[in-house]
Amino acid sequence: MIKTICCIGAGYVGGPTMAVIAQQCPHITVTVVDINEKRIAAWNASDLSQLPVFEPGLDKIVSDARGRNLFFSTNIDQAIDEADMIFISVNTPTKTYGKGKGMAADLKYIELCARQIAKVAKQDKIVVEKSTLPVRTASAIKNILENTGNGVQFQILSNPEFLAEGTAVADLLNPDRVLIGGDTTKEGQQAIQTLVDIYANWVPQERILTTNIWSSELSKLTANAFLAQRVSSINAMSAICEKSGADVNEVAKAIGMDSRIGPKFLKASVGFGGSCFQKDILNLVYIAKTYGLKEVANYWEQVILINDYQKNRFSDNIVSTLYNTVAGKKIAFLGWAFKKDTNDTRESAAIQVADNLLNEQAHLAVYDPKVTEERMYADLDYLNTRTEQDNRDLLNVETNPYEACKDAHAIVVLTEWEEFTTYDWQQIYNSMHKPAFVFDGRGILDTEALINIGFTCYTIGKGS
Repeated sequence: MIKTICCIGAGYVGGPTMAVIAQQCPHITVTVVDINEKRIAAWNASDLSQLPVFEPGLDKIVSDARGRNLFFSTNIDQAIDEADMIFISVNTPTKTYGKGKGMAADLKYIELCARQIAKVAKQDKIVVEKSTLPVRTASAIKNILENTGNGVQFQILSNPEFLAEGTAVADLLNPDRVLIGGDTTKEGQQAIQTLVDIYANWVPQERILTTNIWSSELSKLTANAFLAQRVSSINAMSAICEKSGADVNEVAKAIGMDSRIGPKFLKASVGFGGSCFQKDILNLVYIAKTYGLKEVANYWEQVILINDYQKNRFSDNIVSTLYNTVAGKKIAFLGWAFKKDTNDTRESAAIQVADNLLNEQAHLAVYDPKVTEERMYADLDYLNTRTEQDNRDLLNVETNPYEACKDAHAIVVLTEWEEFTTYDWQQIYNSMHKPAFVFDGRGILDTEALINIGFTCYTIGKGS
């Protein structure tokens, strides 16, 4: 029986996942470790509104378990040494250098974890891949553990996360499925059952699927590729809708009622973002190319190309609508997070749209209820399109949405935060330059009411 768990990585996956396991399994001591002292301090903060990850309901989960059997620490070696089971939940970004640049997953953090586990471990361990990884990463981890360790026996499991940011707590408490992959050996099957027993404390047995380790690793990439494909498909149709006079929401409703298709992930928008979709599809493309499957790689790469096209098409439309110039004009952004109910900005459409408009010398004022000023500037600086000072000169971060919109020529909605629908849009209109434009990249605003106020409106996927 597992008595102690260590999770390496206190980010968007590790933190919430371990918090739920600790709450549901009070007999197991769970320690989440990270080298980022600031992040660990935030997880330990007495003010639960300061948690580094914003997810509805997460503060209560952490409050229930923290200090009882849930701990956050920077003492990685101690946590590894004491743990019966170790989850690896570190970042696996797309490589920015060398072979596979721009497509392959960068596994340097995974390898560092494996080497640290091998160095510290003095008794047998079960190591669980929680990060999204390429197929056959487990064999690399196992090779490192078995050849640089202290004669300790390791079992490697794959347990990919299927969380949607904004609903992560609900997804963890009531998952569609929990997937666990491991070796087909007797020892491998015993390790699988050990992890099954942990989840069985709150997840019905019929929702816990077990596979070989390679199927588990590939299933995560495949799931994200299929979901992203649906988003790119409806976004491709949104461009046709705008030209033809159709309404993409009506099209989505019509096809979503087909039981073979279903209604989910058919919401047209300025583009998908988040930590997984683009990274995982690029990883899938790289795997296909590695195996010489050129046509397969080209097929999946098109999902990314449509997503980039949608973001660029949206920003191009802003420029052309504002008389082909936004130079010196104030444009207000409502939203920076890649979706509502999260403070995650990774691959957010707002970043690319902002970069495009800043290249046109626009002045941006940005408001997001959960994303910090520090994060917004870091996102732009990472692109290395212009100097850090230029980013700060051209983009102002506002804490009040009405201030962001005051004296603006246009408002751009880039995150579907529900509060945006509740604003006093008459007051906003009165404070703007005329004509006052609204570009709704999420399709959440009442366009008819805005037009009656006096706004000129563009909603993605709707013909004019």
